[in-house]
Amino acid sequence: MKSFFDQHSTVRTVLFVIAIIICTTPLSSPPLALLMGIVFAQFIGHPFVHLNSKSTSLLLKVSVVGLGFGMNVTQAMEAGKSGILLTISSILFTILLGLLIGKLFGIAKKTTVLVSSGTAICGGSAIAAVGPVVGASDKEMSVSLGTIFLLNSLALVIFPPIGHYFGLTQHQFGLWSAIAIHDTSSVVGAASTYGEDALHVATTVKLARALWIIPLTLVMAFFFKQEGGKKAKMPWFILLFVVAMILNSYIPFIHEYSKTLFSISKIGLSVTLFLIGAGLSISEIKAVGWRPLVLGVALWVFISVLSFFAITRLML
Repeated sequence: MKSFFDQHSTVRTVLFVIAIIICTTPLSSPPLALLMGIVFAQFIGHPFVHLNSKSTSLLLKVSVVGLGFGMNVTQAMEAGKSGILLTISSILFTILLGLLIGKLFGIAKKTTVLVSSGTAICGGSAIAAVGPVVGASDKEMSVSLGTIFLLNSLALVIFPPIGHYFGLTQHQFGLWSAIAIHDTSSVVGAASTYGEDALHVATTVKLARALWIIPLTLVMAFFFKQEGGKKAKMPWFILLFVVAMILNSYIPFIHEYSKTLFSISKIGLSVTLFLIGAGLSISEIKAVGWRPLVLGVALWVFISVLSFFAITRLML
């Protein structure tokens, strides 16, 4: 099939544009965009593959900056007070355990850092922020995001029944889902099925947890060196992310545009995932193997059990 599109480049380009348009609609989601990109790469082929790396890197950074317009500093700080100790300890232990498991299983260091960061903080957003700083390749980004999204989707389905089975209160479930489920969208989805109080707690605590992207990214920028021994560049996009968050929190007229900017940024993230997937081949994905998935599952089970025990036995 690919040979046909090799001979009809115009058709390939048109399909490529249509696929990107689909990624900007409610019909798409981050996991679907990534999957669609991978399928596109195998059966149709990327018409502009030589431009893919630079374009995905820029779009990813711009999207991360835009996500700052969906956060409120005051609300996040207030929400994080009750679970601050649990938040810090779970992030620290998850990342350290991830580095240990990654070393034991011989997983590439950058992939280990990406999966660990995504599990510890807020899924795809954390990976999107950390990836450019550590110099991760499209393959490493795709594998890490795929692993996180798979487990994230599973958590959305199984967490509410588990909460009901163990009789968790609204507050307990909201706190647990905010800590143990990766992406904000699935946290909101799971908590909303549990109750309004759970949704409020989960949303605000997850918002506070997401703030840890900033120190994590700065730490990674300090420790990681790019290829050739060059020191990692200052993550300007993270600084702009902070500026966007401050503007959204303290400049009233920005509120008129913040929701739109945040929505556009989420769309940009979906398009980025499609482009990353479209630039991959099956041979590259197979070369990574099963180890990153094992790492993701191990860390997810760890943070889920640890936070569940802390919330039900130690805190409340």
